[in-house]
Amino acid sequence: MVDLLVDIHNHILFGLDDGAQNIDETARMARQAVKNGITHIIATPHHKNGKYDNPATVILSRVNEVNNLLQTLEIPLTVLPGMEIHLHGDIVKGLKQSPTDLLTLNQTNKYILIELPYSHIPHFTEEIFYELQLLGYVPVIAHAERNREFQKHPNQLYNLIQKGALAQITAASVTGVFGRELQKFSRRLFKHSLVHFIATDAHNTDRRGFELKSAYEYINLHFSEKHVRYLQENAIKLVNDLDFSVWQPSKFEKRTKFKDLPKPGNLVAFFSNKRKEE
Repeated sequence: MVDLLVDIHNHILFGLDDGAQNIDETARMARQAVKNGITHIIATPHHKNGKYDNPATVILSRVNEVNNLLQTLEIPLTVLPGMEIHLHGDIVKGLKQSPTDLLTLNQTNKYILIELPYSHIPHFTEEIFYELQLLGYVPVIAHAERNREFQKHPNQLYNLIQKGALAQITAASVTGVFGRELQKFSRRLFKHSLVHFIATDAHNTDRRGFELKSAYEYINLHFSEKHVRYLQENAIKLVNDLDFSVWQPSKFEKRTKFKDLPKPGNLVAFFSNKRKEE
């Protein structure tokens, strides 16, 4: 295991969005993060999602305030700046005209957390991701497993990753807190090497808390310690603005239609082989 444990996506900064609502809740979240073994977290308030706008200057000021609080309370946690930017058509324009208005993850030169709508994938997604990469940025797709279009057509996520994007999934989806279906889909993404980061997306200490330790334990049990190391080291490299090699993803095969099924006598063997392939 690595010495540092990094959470790249959460809402611990109080009073900025639907995460921590006051300074006491921020402190409770910090203590819960430490109990999960987390040493560093990138605070990522919502930005440009239609409800919350959090300019970089506001986030940087609140990060400084929270780190002072944690030092006073002797909570061994370091908060780093970032933001969860909702995908919109002016991201590239904003980065070109006023790059300091938007925050990358830990103010790195390249890693930028992008939130897609839950219900669909905007038609301009691939174009914007391409333009971001031309500027030297690497889009990190927030909670990719919760996008309904990816759930229906996971090869759309595969295509974005093949073209240079990275994907983060939520710890609570991995552990089953968000339901069995999201847990099953998360496992499918792991099997196809379409996951690069696990993060908490913590908003409070209750249902949307810091599940990182449990998530890594689940991955270690159902996949391997190698998977855990890969995910943890990716997060550390991101924080330090380093490049890293990703595992080669595999495409989802087209689901078999009823007309393609074998004769009745061979059904048991057919489905047994299909389960092995998956």
